Amino acid sequence: MKRGSALARPPQSLIPAALGGLLLLLLAMPVIAPFVALSPRELWAGLGSPAALAALQVSLRSTALSLLVVVAGGTPLAYWLARGDFRGKSLIETLVDLPVALPPAVLGVGLLLAFGRRGLLGPALEAAGVQISFSFAAVVIAQTVVSAPLYIRTAQESFSSVDVRLDQVARSLGAGPAQAFRRVWLPLALPGMVTGAALAWARALGEFGATILFAGNLPGRTQTLPLAIYTAMESDLRVAVALSTVLAVVGFAILLTAKIWRSSAGRR
Repeated sequence: MKRGSALARPPQSLIPAALGGLLLLLLAMPVIAPFVALSPRELWAGLGSPAALAALQVSLRSTALSLLVVVAGGTPLAYWLARGDFRGKSLIETLVDLPVALPPAVLGVGLLLAFGRRGLLGPALEAAGVQISFSFAAVVIAQTVVSAPLYIRTAQESFSSVDVRLDQVARSLGAGPAQAFRRVWLPLALPGMVTGAALAWARALGEFGATILFAGNLPGRTQTLPLAIYTAMESDLRVAVALSTVLAVVGFAILLTAKIWRSSAGRR
């Protein structure tokens, strides 16, 4: 009896595999579902709608600018955090990571309280004739805040993996700090930096909560692809599904390309 009952039970190794498979299926279903919801003709018609085209244009412009800001400011910060061992480093790293832990809605409220008309910088901005909240600039700022940690931390890890002795050799051969950075640190850390930039761009492309609170949902001005999906859910489901499919394809392609490129670069 005992032997038969033992044979009737499934091997214990199958239980974790089944649980992992179910979780993987759960992760895959939201990506797969939009592809089967519409026919190719309906999908193309939804993408060609004026609302979809306008939102696509806003998203491409804003994410390009936010990525430029993230890379320009995040690269020296990541290098500094990777090289430095100073007092208060943990506090700075916590501040960098905080936007990942906070809900996007909290970030949106915080940005509004900082840059809005009645915010901390509101009077100074109004005196200078500048309005940031509910503008295209607000979209870029919101995307920058939510995506920057992904780039900074990935780039920091890449800089940390570089052998310091290579920098010392370059310095002994007469290279200055800037020259050593360009010829030693940057080429070796580049694969990780590209991966971080891809993650940051994908995160900015999908940003919703902070944007709608800080920049609003103005078609043609601040309405990005996620906001257009939210709006289309109430008026034209075809457009919402079409845009969801675009975001799913773009996000998958970005992440897969970055992983393949980093793996191939690591084998060289």
